[in-house]
Amino acid sequence: MTKKVVIIGSLDTKEKEFLYVKELIEAAGVESLLMNTGIYETSVEGDITSADVAKAGGSSIEELRRKNDRGSAVSVMAEGASSLVKQLIEDEKVSGIFGMGGTAGTTVAATAMKNAPVGIPKILVSTVASGNTRPYVGEKDITMMYSVVDIAGINSLSSRILGNAANALIGMVKGAENIQTLDSRPMIGATMFGVTTPCVTKTREILEENGYDVLVFHATGTGGDAMEALIQDGFIQGVVDITTTELADKLVGGIFSAGASRLESAGSKGIPQVVSVGALDMVNFGPPETVPDAFKSRKFYQHNPTTTLMRTTVEESLKLGEIIAEKLNKAQAPTVLVFPKGGVSLLDRTGQAFEGLEEREALYKGIKDNLDQNIPFIEVEEDINDPSVSKLIANQLIQLIDMEVGNNGGIKTRSVTTS
Repeated sequence: MTKKVVIIGSLDTKEKEFLYVKELIEAAGVESLLMNTGIYETSVEGDITSADVAKAGGSSIEELRRKNDRGSAVSVMAEGASSLVKQLIEDEKVSGIFGMGGTAGTTVAATAMKNAPVGIPKILVSTVASGNTRPYVGEKDITMMYSVVDIAGINSLSSRILGNAANALIGMVKGAENIQTLDSRPMIGATMFGVTTPCVTKTREILEENGYDVLVFHATGTGGDAMEALIQDGFIQGVVDITTTELADKLVGGIFSAGASRLESAGSKGIPQVVSVGALDMVNFGPPETVPDAFKSRKFYQHNPTTTLMRTTVEESLKLGEIIAEKLNKAQAPTVLVFPKGGVSLLDRTGQAFEGLEEREALYKGIKDNLDQNIPFIEVEEDINDPSVSKLIANQLIQLIDMEVGNNGGIKTRSVTTS
């Protein structure tokens, strides 16, 4: 079967708009599949009917109509659309995905798009695209376009906006045939913050010299989420989790939390990982006026006008060490932890704003007292951004990956380049 663009939307409220987009897509020679996620009767049922979607979501269209509960219907149809899209992708029938709507339509389409692997084109026209899009985009490559006006009718303005969106997807789908991908090399995930950039940059360079591609994730919550998701999806073969700062935001209440499952995917998926404690000296907030009153007496550093950093305390550092040990103890994969005793960021060094020997000692104790003895715990006297630490981290990961290859029946030996 030819791959098709899946168009997801409520035909009971936006039939004309979706048919307009479908016509544009097919006029360009791209086949489409219209999925109806509305719950009320309409003159056009779509290629995948609302009854099909409701059933896939664990209910029936009759039950949803009887209940007449919008919130419940959105949840069911989102689950159903997601399940059907996942199956279509597994059957290799999807070339791209298109969605549009208000908060409900955006939620349904975005939920389905999150089941699509990175790389499949995804366009979502939404009335909420000019605000916080993280709940809809998550860690996937979803392209959101602000609709400017509500999606209600085809007029001189809406036709231009929807036409641009349709043409963007058409271009992505057709252009996919011409994308020249680089030679496949093992992918390594790395986490970085501004205050750990020297360490991550040097580590990346060493790994690239030794035949690896390195995906660097900015540890701002969404970055950690993205790395964890790509590990789960099988894109990443090794991890240098140098910057685990998102754990501090999760613990204390900063704005860059990556959720409760951060630092768990590599271990659960059997991916070799070298972990460090980069930027655990800080919790992140927005401008100074956004810092909660409960923290006003703490030590701060104004990173830039929109980012306020708060120093973690001895108690928080001890707890963070315990959390890291607990997570790594569950790992079903070769794991090494590197602890730079000279400082965990550019700010946590002699004479710098967040210099904190007691905090580092508490972090060290939290890890040392709780980490499984089978997990190598490597202590170095230098700070995290010293070039020797980068060489150590890169070296350790290469050795872990080589050991994994050997354990799986391969033979892989080499001298490691660390220039």
